[in-house]
Amino acid sequence: MNTFLTDLVDSAKYILSMQWYDVVDILLVAGAIYAVLTFIRRTNATKVAQGILILIIALWLSSALGLTVTNFILQQVFSIGIIAVVVLFQPEIRRALERVGSNPMFSFLGRDWGSQALENVIMQTVYACEDMAKSRTGALIVFERYNRLDEQLSSGTAMDAIVSTELLKNIFFDKSPLHDGAVIVKDGRIAAAGCMLPLSKNANLSRDLGMRHRAGIGMSEHSDAVVVIVSEETGGISVAVDGLLKRHLSPDTFEMLLRRELLPADEPDKRITLRDKLRRKMEKKHGENEGDK
Repeated sequence: MNTFLTDLVDSAKYILSMQWYDVVDILLVAGAIYAVLTFIRRTNATKVAQGILILIIALWLSSALGLTVTNFILQQVFSIGIIAVVVLFQPEIRRALERVGSNPMFSFLGRDWGSQALENVIMQTVYACEDMAKSRTGALIVFERYNRLDEQLSSGTAMDAIVSTELLKNIFFDKSPLHDGAVIVKDGRIAAAGCMLPLSKNANLSRDLGMRHRAGIGMSEHSDAVVVIVSEETGGISVAVDGLLKRHLSPDTFEMLLRRELLPADEPDKRITLRDKLRRKMEKKHGENEGDK
């Protein structure tokens, strides 16, 4: 009991003696631990993390039990394992570093499309995808955000065109030479078509997902891009963001998702869809006509 009270008093003295920089230090470490745990949860690193934890426990036990040879071998495994982890998770580590560099806090060189231009881009994309879903026309549309997609842009046919419903439908028409690749929208304009995207290496993806969906997920894993996929088999509309795929979206849900991901965070009416605005306008006009009668 006395030992517990002594430890409690010592802990209280330590807490009272802390300075502001000690608090900052603790918060930074906690943030780093949270980032690592989030990284493990959102990637395929869970089993790898379990294996590393088992090796750490084995290393501690071998040291405590005096197993010199086993301890030496485990130490060598750890020294090589650090390099192996970096090699295995190179794409995820690269993406994390790119996001740190492209964070809006540091993105003074970032691009602002403008709300009006984005409204039109979203509207035209939603209408095009809705029509292509009805006709079972496959489509793959990538919206570049802060991470530059120069490598993917160079793999396609360069364009500089306004985003329009008819143009998107013509590009993905099954007789078009560019329909198999992806369209990349950059700064509110179609920058290239027929682009090749990296395929996802996630082994946990559903087997019913085709190459178009795997390419869309892969692109969202390697960058912060928003990727829209229209299935040729089912006509379903999907959106991939941060390696996560949201499938079978209704037109209204699809539009709201694009607005949430692409419009500025401080946009006051970003959750109000264009259809809602049109519906309200029609109701108001109808009410005025009834009043005239």
